[in-house]
Amino acid sequence: MTARVLIADDDTVVRDVVRRYLERDGLEVRVAGDGAEALRVLGTERIDLAVLDVMMPGPDGLALCRSLRKGGDYSVSVILLTALGEEDDRIAGLEAGADDYLTKPFSPRELALRVRSVLRRAPSPAAALPLEISMGDLLVATAARTVYAAGRPVGLTNREFDLLIFFLTHPDTVFSREDLLQLVWRWEFGDLSTVTVHVKRLRSKLGEHHRLQTVWGRGYLWLGDDRRGDHAAE
Repeated sequence: MTARVLIADDDTVVRDVVRRYLERDGLEVRVAGDGAEALRVLGTERIDLAVLDVMMPGPDGLALCRSLRKGGDYSVSVILLTALGEEDDRIAGLEAGADDYLTKPFSPRELALRVRSVLRRAPSPAAALPLEISMGDLLVATAARTVYAAGRPVGLTNREFDLLIFFLTHPDTVFSREDLLQLVWRWEFGDLSTVTVHVKRLRSKLGEHHRLQTVWGRGYLWLGDDRRGDHAAE
């Protein structure tokens, strides 16, 4: 099934240029000129990924992303477009539940690559993963992309799920943020705070059931057995 992408931006030129690039990659594209139209599309059509402008007329991209995640919808991946370049603004977008962000002005080709990266989802081919992965109180159904902690469903974004799967399949190994950016995000370079925020969100959502440790000065490690040392969020 062809992936379907929503582009919501009040700039006609941005919508048209990005649409052409994504359609050239074989994706189905829907467009919206403001938040209200985007909300209608999200409510009536199957959308796999939404590219949302943070500064468009309300509800803006950040509000839409928060609304999706608050309602427990993690089936729609979100990339935020923002003209705000400050780190706090970028982190706010990630903490709202976005899978990625891009700061304006941007290259349409780069956005197309980011869209492909997010849609790729799992860092390993599904066939290479067992149908279920269990560790401690965690149970992950890999094909359905669902997670349970002590029997309780845990809603994860696509990127958070990718990160969890990577840690579960590579326990007892330290990975730097640079490593994770390349191995999970498939980026050769990028903002390392992206990794930091996703690790923080994964810890928060899994609560006492996570085994993520910060190895100061080196990176992160997922304990593969029942040894539970002190862990600290960066």
